Amino acid sequence: MTDTSGEEHAERFTLLRPLLFTIAYELLGSASEADDVLQDSYLRWARVDLDTVRDTRSYLARLVTRQVLNALRAGARRREEYVGPWLPEPLLLDEHDPSADVVLAESVSTAMLVVLETLSPEERAVFVLREVFGFGYDEIGSAVGKATATVRQVAHRARAHVQSRRRRFEPVDEAVSTRITTEFLAAAASGDVGRLMARLAPDVVWTADSDGKVVASRQPVRGAEKVARLMIGLLRGAGPSGRVEPASYNGGPAMVLYLGEHLEAVATLDIADGKITHFYVMRNPDKLANVWTPRTVGR
Repeated sequence: MTDTSGEEHAERFTLLRPLLFTIAYELLGSASEADDVLQDSYLRWARVDLDTVRDTRSYLARLVTRQVLNALRAGARRREEYVGPWLPEPLLLDEHDPSADVVLAESVSTAMLVVLETLSPEERAVFVLREVFGFGYDEIGSAVGKATATVRQVAHRARAHVQSRRRRFEPVDEAVSTRITTEFLAAAASGDVGRLMARLAPDVVWTADSDGKVVASRQPVRGAEKVARLMIGLLRGAGPSGRVEPASYNGGPAMVLYLGEHLEAVATLDIADGKITHFYVMRNPDKLANVWTPRTVGR
């Protein structure tokens, strides 16, 4: 007699993997750590008696959330000792475009992940499970180990916190964002500060994550002229072997910087009213290791 329970475990987990990966990535801000959590969660899931599972989606979301919270607590000191701004790992999405699902698109945007980082791990988990994935307060309480009434309070507090810190999310048409990015890169290559500033919002911000491992500003750079000069200086410093190419990460426009064939940085962009409002620049080599691996997100 063939034992099919292992196959059923695998089928159920595979079906929900895009959702589970998205939960883990949004809570951790790291695709590589999310992969580790999913691997560990699957090993635990494979030992579960399926006859005891009433709702596979809720059960696996709870399992993954608990593993994520354990990982966040274990890495708390490392986060505290981080050098300079922290940014999430750039996420290369597969051919499935999440922009048709506005909630999903916003939830994986760099801007949202940066805001979520200002929450405590429990607040972040409650917010993501409720606002992005629509889980009930009782289900979330089971995942984070808190009473339902407490979860409601945490959800209200986290929602208010996020709403006060995020800009209104406006999906940018891919053709428009590609045009704006291409025009910006052409202006940067020309070395014309004025031409470059015309593509930037007056209060544009450049935030770089390096963890002190490569040369990068450890404080955000603000203002169109400062950011324009920084970009021109970056390209000049790269010399003839340097190049910047348009790309798409975290469901939005991005730029990729090379020195020769070596990847130096991935920058995701916020665009509003036809102007670039924020550059989120990943320079940390540890967080660039997996930027070519496409991921599937879902909810």
